[in-house]
Amino acid sequence: METIFSPHSFSPLLNPKPSNPRTLVPNSLSPPKPITCSLKKCNLELAKSSTSIPKTWFSHVQQGLAALALSLALNFFPILPNGSALASEFDVLNEGPPQESFVVDDAGVLSRLTKSDLKRLLSDLEFRKNFHINFITVRKLTSKADAFEYADQVLEKWYPSLEEGNNKGIVVLITSQKEGAITGGPAFIQAVGDTVLDVAVSENLPVLATEEKYNEAIYSTAKRLVAAIDGLPDPGGPKLKDNKRESNFKTREETEEKRGQFSLVVGGLLKYL
Repeated sequence: METIFSPHSFSPLLNPKPSNPRTLVPNSLSPPKPITCSLKKCNLELAKSSTSIPKTWFSHVQQGLAALALSLALNFFPILPNGSALASEFDVLNEGPPQESFVVDDAGVLSRLTKSDLKRLLSDLEFRKNFHINFITVRKLTSKADAFEYADQVLEKWYPSLEEGNNKGIVVLITSQKEGAITGGPAFIQAVGDTVLDVAVSENLPVLATEEKYNEAIYSTAKRLVAAIDGLPDPGGPKLKDNKRESNFKTREETEEKRGQFSLVVGGLLKYL
C-alpha cells in the first residue's frame, strides 16, 4: 500500500518561516542609541554642582557678616530688660530733667528699691527746703568731656537760666570709668558746702562704684547731700581700700580745682542777678 503525503506536510521543512530579522542582527551591529539628551542632562548637573559651591560659600559669608553686625550692635547698644536700647549721654541731655522722679538711670544699674528710696528722700527735701537734686547714671562718655564737664553740660542744658538752676543739683555717675561729679546752682553749692561736695565725689561715688555697688554709691551720696543741706552731722563715706585701683579716683586737689572752675562761672552769673 502506497502512502501519499500531502504537499502541505512538507511545508515546515521545505518552506521554513523567516524569522524576525531584528533577532538575527548581533547587538554589536545594532545602531547606537542616541545619547544627546543624557549628555545635556549631565552637563546641566555638572553646571549646577559647580555653581552650588560658590553659592554655599557666599551664603556662609553672609551669615558670618550678619552675626558680626548683630554682635557689634549688642555691644554698643545693650538691651535693657524692657527691650529698649540704652541712650547716649547726648540723649540724656536732650530729653531734659525727669518729670516724675529724680533719677535718669541710663546705665541701668539702679534697682527699683533705690529709685523709690531716692524719690522719697529727695521729694521730702524739695518740699522742706526747695532744693531739687537729679541723679544720673551713664555707662560711658563717648565725648572727650569728663564727669565734671558733663555734669555742667547737663545743668546748663536742663536749666538754661540762673533762676531755673539756682536751687538745682546734678549728680553724675559714670559706671565704666568708676567716677562721678556733683554740680549745681549757686544756692545749692552754698547750702551743701565745698567740703561735702569734695568728699562725696572722692569717696562715695568712686569707691563704691569700683566695687560695683552702684545703688549704695548713689543713695549714700544723696543722704550725705541732704544731711549737709539740713545742717546735720556728716554721715561720712566709705574709705578707699588698698587693694582697689586708684587711677580713676579724683584727688581732693583735683576735685577742688574743678569746683573752683565752676565757682568762677557761677560768680560771673551772679553779677547779672
